Amino acid sequence: MKEHSYGGIMTGHFYENDSYGIKRPDGMDNWLIAYTLEGEGFFRTPSGEKSCGPGEIALLRKGVPHAYGTQPGNFWHFMWAHFDRLPETGLLPDEEALICKIPSGELQRRILRIFRTLVRDSRERGGYWQELCENQLSSILLLTADQLTEQLDPRVSQVKRLLSARMKEPLSVNELASSVGLSASRLSHLFKSETGGSVLDTLNAMRLEQAALLMVHAGRTASEAAYDVGFQSYNHFAALFRKRFGKSPNAYRKDIEKNRMEPSAPRD
Repeated sequence: MKEHSYGGIMTGHFYENDSYGIKRPDGMDNWLIAYTLEGEGFFRTPSGEKSCGPGEIALLRKGVPHAYGTQPGNFWHFMWAHFDRLPETGLLPDEEALICKIPSGELQRRILRIFRTLVRDSRERGGYWQELCENQLSSILLLTADQLTEQLDPRVSQVKRLLSARMKEPLSVNELASSVGLSASRLSHLFKSETGGSVLDTLNAMRLEQAALLMVHAGRTASEAAYDVGFQSYNHFAALFRKRFGKSPNAYRKDIEKNRMEPSAPRD
């Protein structure tokens, strides 16, 4: 059991048997967020009891009487943080204890990376440790809010995250379907009914948007940007780019450069 407390932020990474439990009949003067890696914990408030299992985030509000701990007969491996209220908490439902299931795969790994960074920053306490910790907490809260408001089928959301994370790699529908436990035909049908486009259309749209950003903000040429985002044929890239943006990649890049060189209009 290790915990690190500085200022208004306290973090920890616990592995507890079922003798572990905390009771606060008067609540607490800050917020608690926990992410379960293995096992199962519980959160009990006046509105009832909720369990928190692997891949689930729990958020306990300030001032709410509560008890929490390891479920009887189980163990609880989790990371947690106490923190003062952040603006992002306003994006979440007004519940005494909120439980959010994070889909398996890349999003769970992302949450885990953020929590590990949060605990490390609070332990090392560098020059801007508190700002760094608040940024990590804000990221977790935003990802939680995004997940709670997500209207897509979770399997479609997971495929979209895979497309974004592995944009440059050659991905087959069979491989993507296998990753979410569906057949290729079922995934294709579900994906189109949920998003209005095919898997390939969505991947190409992501690649084109990223290529445009690379040309605008990273100074990449059109051919460099095409390669960077995973297109193997420049002609295919250029045709899709023109269809999406109404001009060729080179014309798009030249227009951006021209706009940067033009003096801004004088102010009154």
